[in-house]
Amino acid sequence: MSTNKAKLLSGGHRGAEAEFGRAAKRWGLEQTTFSFEGHAMEWPMSVRVLSEAELAAGDVSMEIVSKRMGREYHRAELIRRVIQSIYHMVNGAYEVYVIGAIQSDDTVKGGTGWAVELAKMFNRPVWVFDQGRGEWFAWRDRAWRPEEPTIGARAFCGTGTRNLFDEGKAAIEALFRRSFGEPPAA
Repeated sequence: MSTNKAKLLSGGHRGAEAEFGRAAKRWGLEQTTFSFEGHAMEWPMSVRVLSEAELAAGDVSMEIVSKRMGREYHRAELIRRVIQSIYHMVNGAYEVYVIGAIQSDDTVKGGTGWAVELAKMFNRPVWVFDQGRGEWFAWRDRAWRPEEPTIGARAFCGTGTRNLFDEGKAAIEALFRRSFGEPPAA
């Protein structure tokens, strides 16, 4: 185990979350993967299954989520569970790192966008690697500004799109190398 105090909080979904988990393992970082009953994960490492009461702590009206995100969500019950678990990932983190796509209304595409909105609401530093632009952006002064992040020495959330491109994988790898140097020898 690494002596670094950085700890990944994630959801283990296919794509970016699984890649964040694999990177955390390569660098010897502790991680917690939040889940719920019936949740299918690609990266089931250090899983913490949230109880109904814990999920309820992250409950928010789907109407509010839809309004804030500017879109409707289908499969509302599954999305509600995902949104409730995202609350725990972001609430426990000091920084949030996302792989996705920033849209013209400054939201991030898909369910991943809720993690970004929560980070904004909770005043957490948040960075998004926009796969289409091939660049990291930080939310500063109510706008996205180009900025390459470095992970600090506390709990952080790593999340993002299920549709992870090679550029997104490379961005996660480069983020960990910038933050922690070369991965320890196996």
